Amino acid sequence: MAAAALLELRRVSVAGRGGVPRLEGVNLVIEPGERVALLGPSGAGKSTLLTVANGLLPPSSGEVLWQGEAPARSRRLRRRQQARIGTLWQDLRLIDELSVQQNLNAGRLAAWSWPRALLNLLLPLDTPANAAVLARVDLAPELLDQPVAALSGGQRQRVAIARLLRQDPTLLLADEPLASLDPRLAASLLALLLAEVTPPRALLLSLHRPDLLAGFDRVIGLRSGRLVFDAVAGDLQGAAGVARLKELYRGDTSALEETIGTDPAQTPPGR
Repeated sequence: MAAAALLELRRVSVAGRGGVPRLEGVNLVIEPGERVALLGPSGAGKSTLLTVANGLLPPSSGEVLWQGEAPARSRRLRRRQQARIGTLWQDLRLIDELSVQQNLNAGRLAAWSWPRALLNLLLPLDTPANAAVLARVDLAPELLDQPVAALSGGQRQRVAIARLLRQDPTLLLADEPLASLDPRLAASLLALLLAEVTPPRALLLSLHRPDLLAGFDRVIGLRSGRLVFDAVAGDLQGAAGVARLKELYRGDTSALEETIGTDPAQTPPGR
C-alpha cells in the first residue's frame, strides 16, 4: 500500500468579502521529498492557501488531509498532528524579548509538555541541540544567549529557519520568507532550505520572484484564488514557459519584469 501524501487539498474553497472567494476549488497534493514553489500576483491567495494547509484556517468547503488524516477534533490529537507541520512566515514571528535559544526552543513547544514549555522561559534547555541547529544555518553558538532584538536582519532570518528545523517537521511551509531580502541573501537562504528537504520531508514555499525557481521540482500557479497551473519546474523555461508566467501575472507584471525581463529569451532557471 502506497504511503499517503504529506498534504492533500481536495476542492478547497475559502469565502471572502463581498462574495469573492479567497480560494476556489483548489486541488493540491504534496508528496514526500517534493520541493514545490507557489507563485502568483499579489492577492492571488498564496498566504490563504498556506494558512489552510497548516490548519490555522479551516476551509469553507472541501477537505484538508495531513498524511491521509483529516484534522483531529480533540485538542490533544490536533496538537500532535500540527507538530508535523512547520511554517516560516514572512514576518518571521520571532519574540524579540527572548534569547535566540528560547526562540529556537519555541519550535519544540508542540512536542513538549506544558511544564517543559513553561520551563523554557526560565532556564536554557537543550543547548547542544540548539547549537547544532545554529551551525546548520551558519550561525555561531555564541549567539544562543543573545536577545533576538540585537540581531541583524540576515541573522534573524537564519534564526527563524533554525527554529523551523528545530521543530523537525515533516511538512515545511513558507510564506514569502525571502521577499524583503537582497538577491544574494535570498538565494543563500533558499539554498539552505532546499538542502534540508529530503524524504520524508517536503516543502511548499510561496515565492515573489520567478527567478528563484532553481532547485524546485514543481511550480504551482495561483491567481484570484484559483489554481492556474501545476507544472514541472523545467517546463517554465524557454519562451513558452515565460508566456505562462506572464499570463499568471497578467496586470501585475512589475515583479515578473524585474526578474526575467520582457524578452522571452530571458528565462527563469528550472531545476
